[in-house]
Amino acid sequence: MRRGLDVISVSVKSIPSAPPEIFEPVARTGRRAWGPLALFLGLSVLAVSAVLVWQGISAGGNPDPMAPNSSRTAATFDIAVLVFREGLECILVLSALTASMVGATQSYRRPIAAGVGVGIAATLVTWLIATRIVSDLSASVSALNLQAATGLLAVVVLLVVMNWFFHKIYWCRWISMHTRKKKDLMQTATDPDSSTARVLGGLALLGFASLYREGFEVVLFLQGYYLKLGGRVVAIGALLGLILTGMVAILTFIANRRLPYRKMLIATGVMLGGVLLVMVGEQAQEMQLAHWIPTTTIPGLASWVPGWAGLWFSVFPTVQTLAAQAIAGAIVVGSYVYARRQSGCVTCPAGGSSASGC
Repeated sequence: MRRGLDVISVSVKSIPSAPPEIFEPVARTGRRAWGPLALFLGLSVLAVSAVLVWQGISAGGNPDPMAPNSSRTAATFDIAVLVFREGLECILVLSALTASMVGATQSYRRPIAAGVGVGIAATLVTWLIATRIVSDLSASVSALNLQAATGLLAVVVLLVVMNWFFHKIYWCRWISMHTRKKKDLMQTATDPDSSTARVLGGLALLGFASLYREGFEVVLFLQGYYLKLGGRVVAIGALLGLILTGMVAILTFIANRRLPYRKMLIATGVMLGGVLLVMVGEQAQEMQLAHWIPTTTIPGLASWVPGWAGLWFSVFPTVQTLAAQAIAGAIVVGSYVYARRQSGCVTCPAGGSSASGC
């Protein structure tokens, strides 16, 4: 199912202003360079998985009896994966914008970097405002109702992130719009009658929009976790995701390395698919606890589903939770199938047909 991310990789190939090597996986020599890293990451994943399985069986998924009925470790990884994925998308956009800025035009990267800095600051301000609103609402709205509402918002955001048709249009139009705007600004810069401030301001705005769009999505997603588990879990997960994003950014913009972005997007897409199903199941249970929806237990499954399965994977033996997860999975698969069928009908503004070049 997560191979639907090949829709994204197909869309990326048509961006005209960025050299193909930005979006292509590592060349033949790159396989040798990434071999040890891939082995290390694989062994690390197996080790972490083994620990989680052992912990789930031996300690019910949570060794701290005083902790809330939710896994802080799982939530931390969920947050880290989403932040990292949104960071990858932002890096791809910025790579497309700055790829041709070399030599005499390399100085134009500075206003874009300044816009990115403002975008980071705006994202932090948005987060502070959002958490303040949630705190104020918690004084007048019951915790269960507020938790169910913010969790529902997070699920909607994640469904948008996992919607392949949305991403097809996103990569084709959002990035190509940015690259066209950059071209217009660069052409304006060569005009002796043009305003330098207008060019620099336009480039800064492109950098700001590239980052703040992703940051705003992350803020909306994190509200549910903030309300349930507090700021510490959110901060640790976001910091882990930012560290991974920073490593990729350093390799991309400073070390000028060709990274396998497509494979990275596919890998994070697979992980986010699991996060989506877990969050939907958890959200359905929260809505049951808040009495938004009924609870219909399936007696035949109640004896087969262990407690740690509900804690770690939000798999509960009720009709409503399982149906919600099935619907979420169907939406993701359906959007992928729809995007594939419509691939020959969507025209890429950057030029070319979306069937092969978009």
